[in-house]
Amino acid sequence: MGNRSSGMEYADFRIGGTFWCSGRQWRCTDIGTRAIVAIRIDGVAVDSTDPTRRRTLTRAAAEAEGWFNGPPYKVAEVVFDEYDQEGCSLEPDSEDPVSELGSA
Repeated sequence: MGNRSSGMEYADFRIGGTFWCSGRQWRCTDIGTRAIVAIRIDGVAVDSTDPTRRRTLTRAAAEAEGWFNGPPYKVAEVVFDEYDQEGCSLEPDSEDPVSELGSA
């Protein structure tokens, strides 16, 4: 099992499984030869050119609206290479500040 000090190993990732990285929760959507692809599932920041349409959804609200259904997904998939995987864990790190939804 991965932990914060040693990070996750490639074999720790499972399609559909969840993990934590930088205070955010992710769901693995694909496993490549050397990289992991995942979507962020702790919430969704909905952006728009119309300021009245911008909003932030909780995980439950985003799931109810189908944001995490796919592929294709309504949210961006992110690639985690072997260096990124070292910062991932199966449990949230209590020392990690949870980032705001809009920041990357």
